[in-house]
Amino acid sequence: MANRLYWVRHGENVANITKEFSSRYVDYSLTPKGVLQAQQTGQYFKDKDVHALYSSPLKRATETAEIIGAAIGLPVTVLENFREIDVGALERQPPTAEAWAFHDSIFHAWLRGDRDAGFAGGDDYHKLWARMVAGFERIVDGAEGRNLLVVGHGGNLAAILKDLVPGLDLELLRGGSHNCAITELRVERRDGRLQAELVSWAAHGHMHGAAAQFVTGLPETSTLAGQIVQR
Repeated sequence: MANRLYWVRHGENVANITKEFSSRYVDYSLTPKGVLQAQQTGQYFKDKDVHALYSSPLKRATETAEIIGAAIGLPVTVLENFREIDVGALERQPPTAEAWAFHDSIFHAWLRGDRDAGFAGGDDYHKLWARMVAGFERIVDGAEGRNLLVVGHGGNLAAILKDLVPGLDLELLRGGSHNCAITELRVERRDGRLQAELVSWAAHGHMHGAAAQFVTGLPETSTLAGQIVQR
């Protein structure tokens, strides 16, 4: 029996406002709005019978996960596998239009199937795919019919989803993933391989009031704005 996997994007953090690259060295806490988003998400999951809770190691994710965990009575297991796309040397540069154009060119290359494209000192597609799949395999290993929750990011999941869910129509993912949006997957290991099915993408109807006043993590110049990735 497949496991239900909820992938929750973290709450709002400072980098969403400054448009900084943030994958390893730049690591901000949640804003007050981000805390509110996490609290409302925790309330949403109170009746979902979640069996295990995991998080990316970045502060915006672990803080979101801890708030959700307090609401549903679960500890947080932090996994390096679910870190946001490592943009390498790009993270140490100002978030200029030119830097974002380079970032977007790599992401578009991945969507076209160029797995060798990558960030100097950071991820190429092979590396990102390997660590993300290893993370999924770890949390579903021996699990059957369980409800699993991962607090992660918009970019790393969006980048691999077309290969994680064969035959996926990328048009379904347009509009991006807001802070604390919930993507639901059915995931299992079958015949020794990870199998996944997309149930819903980036639902955010559980948020209201100030929490639903979303900002994008992308600058207006980004060619990914309004498409499938939000950092």
